[in-house]
Amino acid sequence: MKKRTLLATVALSALLAACGKNEPASTAAPAAEPAPAAAVKLVVGLDDNFPPMGFRDEKNELVGFDIDMAREAAQRLSLDVDFKPIDWSAKEAELVGKRVDVLWNGLTITEERKKNIAFTAPYMENHQIIIVRANSEIQDKSGMAGKVVGAQDGSSAVDAIKKDEAVAASFKELKTFGDNITALMDLSAGRLDAVVVDEVVGRFHVAKKPDEYRVLEENFGTEDYGVGLRKEDTELLGKLDSALAEMKKDGKAAEIANKWFGKDIIK
Repeated sequence: MKKRTLLATVALSALLAACGKNEPASTAAPAAEPAPAAAVKLVVGLDDNFPPMGFRDEKNELVGFDIDMAREAAQRLSLDVDFKPIDWSAKEAELVGKRVDVLWNGLTITEERKKNIAFTAPYMENHQIIIVRANSEIQDKSGMAGKVVGAQDGSSAVDAIKKDEAVAASFKELKTFGDNITALMDLSAGRLDAVVVDEVVGRFHVAKKPDEYRVLEENFGTEDYGVGLRKEDTELLGKLDSALAEMKKDGKAAEIANKWFGKDIIK
């Protein structure tokens, strides 16, 4: 009896095992949908008090020549663009620290800056001009001897002044400011005798107050503007160079220049 029971049990177990082998495999859970790719963004570092290159209008919105140029280039590269005001005297640290992707705000191409950052091809030529009060006795660089001269801290104006060692040594004092507008206000108030500033910026302000300011014939040299990038961002550099070249070729850059300067000053 026990033997028959054992045999029956074995047979039943074998039957159940065979049935189990024929059952279809359980259906696997469907693969999760891939997350949508994040929008690629270009973060532009700028001084937001640098008209007409980049500044805030009466609605506190960022406007300016370089703002329009950056927006157009980003659109052609299918990039979202975000403008981030920074301390311009710390611009290279902001770029290298990856808090911004490019420096695009009347940035002068210099050999010293090339040591730390890469530049696009120049898109504009500029001069470092000297602005004095309309009734000033100063007529040229020699007249700046014994005078208090102002310039924006960290700007190429400071570098240009220092290159002309004899003239720089003749100043009573070289004072630096956080922005050019403050320097020009000090000039109007008589706390400065002259201000050295980028021509595109200086003439913008002089045109608004022609009875208050005067531009000297002499200047502190010619320079080129370019977009600054991290040295390792070679792919982005190539794309920006291509976009800027296209903008020059098809007339868009000239259109933007005419909007802000009344003439085509694109290099």
